[in-house]
Amino acid sequence: MGLFESIFGSPRQAVGNLDDAMNSLEDEDVDVVHGPAEYYVKPISLESEGDLTTVQEELQSKNVVLLSVASASRNPTQLKEHLSRLSGFTQSINGDIARISEDKILITPSNMKIAKTSKKA
Repeated sequence: MGLFESIFGSPRQAVGNLDDAMNSLEDEDVDVVHGPAEYYVKPISLESEGDLTTVQEELQSKNVVLLSVASASRNPTQLKEHLSRLSGFTQSINGDIARISEDKILITPSNMKIAKTSKKA
């Protein structure tokens, strides 16, 4: 048994766990790879006004939100309004918000900040 196998288990074990994880992607409440955690990164798609409430609830539960705005970008005026509301809420809880791609926004809960500048190598 090699060093990596003793630390990480055999490759056969890893493939079994990966298969289980890939087969359970439809079930949001199942995490076969890890046990329960205190906080999560939650992917949410911004499609309606109700999704704003969902984002706020997740942030109040100390979860990080990865917000997809692809479908909301069809109405730029409404998208700007929604993001303004989320930005105000995020500031009020001492969280942070940043665009990470054309259609993805990262929003953090209270006392968690996003490094908005990258180190140059």
